[in-house]
Amino acid sequence: MSQIISLLLVIISVAGLAILLTRKSRSSRWIAFVGTLIALGLTVLIGSLLDAPSESMFSFLVDFLMLGGTYAILSLGLNVQWGYTGLFNIGVAGFFGVGAYVSTILVQDPINVVGAGNESITVHFFNLPFVVGLLGAMAASGIVAVVVGFATLRLRSDYLAIATIGVSEILRLIATNERGITIGNRGIENIPQPLHQCLVIPVGANPAPPCDLFGIKIPQFISLAHYDWFYFLIVLGFLLIAFLALERISRSPWGRALRAIREDEDAALALGKNTFRFKMQSLIVGAIIMGGAGSIVAHMVKFIDPSVFDPLQRTFLVWVMLIVGGTGNNKGAIFGAFLMWAIWSTTSRLNDILPPTLLTPLGKIDVASQLFGPIRIMAIVIALEVILLYRPRGLIAEEKHTSTKIDH
Repeated sequence: MSQIISLLLVIISVAGLAILLTRKSRSSRWIAFVGTLIALGLTVLIGSLLDAPSESMFSFLVDFLMLGGTYAILSLGLNVQWGYTGLFNIGVAGFFGVGAYVSTILVQDPINVVGAGNESITVHFFNLPFVVGLLGAMAASGIVAVVVGFATLRLRSDYLAIATIGVSEILRLIATNERGITIGNRGIENIPQPLHQCLVIPVGANPAPPCDLFGIKIPQFISLAHYDWFYFLIVLGFLLIAFLALERISRSPWGRALRAIREDEDAALALGKNTFRFKMQSLIVGAIIMGGAGSIVAHMVKFIDPSVFDPLQRTFLVWVMLIVGGTGNNKGAIFGAFLMWAIWSTTSRLNDILPPTLLTPLGKIDVASQLFGPIRIMAIVIALEVILLYRPRGLIAEEKHTSTKIDH
């Protein structure tokens, strides 16, 4: 029963988000938002009446929203590069991984690493605040984008694609082999979460001692089980800031110049636009957003290793999200991210529905290890093919931007 209720929560969340993003008036958006909250509350209430564990339902919902939000941030970053400017970046995982590692190195406390049995590791951590790690991750990803851009942006899109793949793989190999920087395949554990010590009630402390935050005494008031909701607010805040900023600049002369380059770079060059500079700026802005997403995910899961450079989840899946949602539309990028993450995450519930093994004429199949992965990929690919056939511009197509000087 809990699996069914969790699935209903995801469906209601995605449907509510779709209605919210497609409404034009402010009043209709508020109605969609309040209606979604009411539907979620009624679903949880029904689940509780049916003896479904509410803690499990809430945990699944907040995990879905947090991870979906980080993918929405990645999709927004890719939308700046591909949707606005036509930059064929298929090395999203590289910028994401750089942000994750830089933020971890800046924020991690050396005691956490030594205490985990890594006394022989000589990597240096700086124990700085989360905000510093987030800004450092964004800056580092932007610097990587500058290096890649100077090497490739004067060439055509195919070379940029090859370069971004190469840089992503180089960074993955560095993370794997440079133990003095990344601790290699062992990974970095116990990554601090923002304000965790100041907000979460310590286990066994009654009453909890107040936390000194910049000279202000703050009593802990959040239980360990509910800290994820606070972290979701951080993810949501970053997502809203990125969305509002990109919506503003997409309607600015800068955004119109990027679209002109995407449509016809030679024509934009003939009109006196410095296309190299605009493409460099677009690549940097997108990489900065991707680096921020890497920082958020690293502190969310509290562990990173070279698998953060996985091209399947960090590049291919993000491309699918953007194409399905709507290339060139920030609302579409967000909706596509949550929709495809809903398909990706809910397929994990198949393990609770399908039998552990299947007997076939070809022999016994272990469902968890041999069938579950292909089913998940097939679901993503089928969804992508359907969208490309029937909605090639995406579920929320790019809006037309016309000058206010034109007489309609």
